[in-house]
Amino acid sequence: MASAEPVRCPWPGADPIYVAYHDTEWGVPEYDGRALFEKLILDGFQAGLSWITILRKREAFRKAFDGFDPERMARWGPDKIEALMADAGIVRNRAKIEAAARSARAFLAIEEREGFSNYLWGFVDGAPVQNRWRALSQAPAQTAMSERLAKDLRARGFNFCGPVIVYAFCQACGLVNDHLVDCFRCEECAALARTS
Repeated sequence: MASAEPVRCPWPGADPIYVAYHDTEWGVPEYDGRALFEKLILDGFQAGLSWITILRKREAFRKAFDGFDPERMARWGPDKIEALMADAGIVRNRAKIEAAARSARAFLAIEEREGFSNYLWGFVDGAPVQNRWRALSQAPAQTAMSERLAKDLRARGFNFCGPVIVYAFCQACGLVNDHLVDCFRCEECAALARTS
């Protein structure tokens, strides 16, 4: 007899890639600066698109974007930009690609000064915000915290990081736990936050 499917947030639907992402990544507290950088860049590419579109292209992005190595990305010149514009595996948006290079330079400055992870986690006082939503409609698209963080990121040289994108990033990287209370991942992510 097959075991029952766990109760999860409704947004992944039945898409196996989306379900796996929900079950293993979304809401897990991320403390690695490079991983946080990659996710912030990818969230910027999501602007105007769906996250599943970006998720399906993530491996192509990793290959095209030098493994999201910020030191290499910070040195991208016109030839690299043109090569990326010809890469059908990624989202070919010149403004977003050029912004990724600028964001890499901004990342390096923050990393050197205080550590990118420390910087981001400082906006939630070092501990994930544990929301207890019962319905998707209760979760906000942005918060005062995401507005502050977005403004600060832009001031430091990041682009495509408005408060809505930044809130989605915070949800994805576990700075905010927005799994619904009846989702099996809600308590699991909360426990990860306490022990990380």
